[in-house]
Formats: sequence, C-alpha cells, structure tokens
Amino acid sequence: MRKKRNDRNYVLYRVTADGQEYIGLTVAVGRAFLRSVKVRLQKHQSRANRENKAWAFCEALRSAENVEYEVLEVVRGRKTAYSLEREYIKEIQPTLNTF
Repeated sequence: MRKKRNDRNYVLYRVTADGQEYIGLTVAVGRAFLRSVKVRLQKHQSRANRENKAWAFCEALRSAENVEYEVLEVVRGRKTAYSLEREYIKEIQPTLNTF
C-alpha cells in the first residue's frame, strides 16, 4: 500500500471583490505560487458564470467591477494548510466565505 503524500505546497490566498474578501487555498503548481492562485480564481469565475449558484462568492464574482487576489502564505502539507485556512478565516472574517 502506498503512503499518502503530505509534502505538497499549498497556497493560502485572499480574493477581494469590490471590497469584500474571500479566503481560500489551492495546491501550488511548482514554485509559481501567484500563478496557482490566478488559475484557481479563473476556475472560481468560470463556475460563477456557468452555474447559477446563489453563493455569496459566486454572486460577488458575477457582479464585481474590481477583483484582486494575493498570496497570504505558502505551507507544506494538506493538514497544515486546512488548519491555517480556518485560522485566517477566523482572524480576517471574510464576508464571502460561507459554510
């Protein structure tokens, strides 16, 4: 049986759409951390436009005039990344993260 990988880099990022924030994470592609976030954001935008979800983040992406994104942190390991994402959400309290 193969051992599960836990050595991947994950990128924690913040998307700001017309002043409202969203915190997320994605797997890093090589060392291109900002590009990894850009590709993930494009997937978010595509889904927001393709599907008619009433989620706050999708609605914000559909109507936003100004969307910016940034890398908050790069961490190694899935467990650490998800734990850190929860900490960022608790600390920043982004309006577009809904659970």
